[in-house]
Amino acid sequence: MTSSHSTSAGSAEAPERGGGSAIALLVIASCQLMVVLDITIVNIALPHIQSSLGFSTESLSWVINAYTLTFGGLLLLGGRLGDILGRRRVFIFGVLLFVLASLLGGLAQNAPQLLAARSLQGVGGAIASPTALALITTTFREGPERNRAFGVFAAVSAGGGAIGLLMGGILVEWLDWRWVFFVNVPIGLLIAFATPRHIRESERHAGHFDFAGALTSTAGMASLVYGFIRASEDGWRDPLTLVAFGAAIVLLTAFLTIERRSRQPITPLKMFRDRNRAGSYGMMLSLAAAIFGMFFFLTLFVQNVLNFSPLQAGLAFLPVSAVIAVGAGTTSQLLPKYGPKPFMVVGAILAAGGLSWLTQTDVDSTYAGSVLGPMLIFGLGMGMQFVSLTLMAVSGVAPQESGAASGMLNATQQVGGSLGLSILVTVFGTASRNEATEQVPAFLAQATPSERAQFQRTGELPAPWGDQVLATGVSTAFIASAAFTIVAALIALFVIQVRASDLERLRGGAAAGTPSAASGEASGEAAAADTAAADSAAADDAAPGDEGGHRSSE
Repeated sequence: MTSSHSTSAGSAEAPERGGGSAIALLVIASCQLMVVLDITIVNIALPHIQSSLGFSTESLSWVINAYTLTFGGLLLLGGRLGDILGRRRVFIFGVLLFVLASLLGGLAQNAPQLLAARSLQGVGGAIASPTALALITTTFREGPERNRAFGVFAAVSAGGGAIGLLMGGILVEWLDWRWVFFVNVPIGLLIAFATPRHIRESERHAGHFDFAGALTSTAGMASLVYGFIRASEDGWRDPLTLVAFGAAIVLLTAFLTIERRSRQPITPLKMFRDRNRAGSYGMMLSLAAAIFGMFFFLTLFVQNVLNFSPLQAGLAFLPVSAVIAVGAGTTSQLLPKYGPKPFMVVGAILAAGGLSWLTQTDVDSTYAGSVLGPMLIFGLGMGMQFVSLTLMAVSGVAPQESGAASGMLNATQQVGGSLGLSILVTVFGTASRNEATEQVPAFLAQATPSERAQFQRTGELPAPWGDQVLATGVSTAFIASAAFTIVAALIALFVIQVRASDLERLRGGAAAGTPSAASGEASGEAAAADTAAADSAAADDAAPGDEGGHRSSE
């Protein structure tokens, strides 16, 4: 929590060390897991949703896109809401909105109702997710304690996709597709119930809402995402695709102009003056594209080529969740000693290696021989990346701007995933069409009359010809996905610079020679020293007249 210097000592205390802090972290991490896994938990249920609610094949993609568009487009506003209105209050509101939308989604009787509920889910997630990350910065002291909290947060953020696939397979196979939405209701209500009991309210910072910035950024991001999605379905020359990209350019240019002139922008552009923070955002953009693509294409491959059931497909991704968690936990412990840059570089290289291995998949590949190994290497690299990127993106940010900083990090993850996946789907479609051109003559030469009639109706090749087309498209898409991770490795190598003061903050102290370090030694009290160190870390970015010491003490 945040507290002003005039606040009494008793009210300024955060949850007690041990049980209280552990429960607070459990609440925050549970919310993030619920929001993140909802991006993938629906994937397994899509065929059942299509048959139940009458979606066409083309419109079915909007079950995913409706959530991603609102989630990615409103994350910046969600972060700012917590800064101004109080993070705990906004966090609870976002969770309850997500619960309501999930209930409506499970009860949907037609396609428009479900799409409206998915959009509302995205709004709730956009409010809750950046506020959850900001609550970590104000609930846990800078140093090893916050490093561990960020490690847990990063693990659930990175592993939520795989967990969503597993839960989706279990719920669809054992219950019904509607339970991929209903399952959020009891979890969300428990989070909302526990939050006021274990997380204190943050200080409300004076300011106003940058509605012009929020409108242009949200509309611009939504237009950009829609443009890529449209391009993947209807081609780059489609009129609506061109209109969407044109609108995105105009809106995002207007957004940058507004933010430069605003006294209290929704996204303080000065955050990008720090090369480490700007580099972290760029890396997240690239890595999110890679991880979205990995889950999407491997889900297609194991179900359509390896013929896994929904439950088997979910179980197939369970190992990657465990490896991501191990990578994130180990990295959070070693960060104070080595700093984040080595983990950023090595993590990106490992992810690129895993994706490069996956480019070798074909119709003769097996799960144990061709999928599991590269998936584990990729997961280890991503676990190392996410905890390092999270710490680097929010390190040293003034308390009143931590919501905006975390919101930007989440926005780059979601928008990068959406944009990257759309690009990868376009690569996949091109490679698949080229392969289909070669497979059709062989199919027609061997097909039975009934198989030919089916091909005339659907335009889809049956196995084994269709499997060859899919495998070729998937392996080609992984080439482009690996390129995204190579870009991230280059950013980590040539842009990220770790200073001695950064390592000192990771170890829970202030830089040598600063007033806060001296005051900590003079007092001899650990809590005071930690608070002073946090004050010093925030002071670099605090505007004149701001109180840089609005941190929590435990």
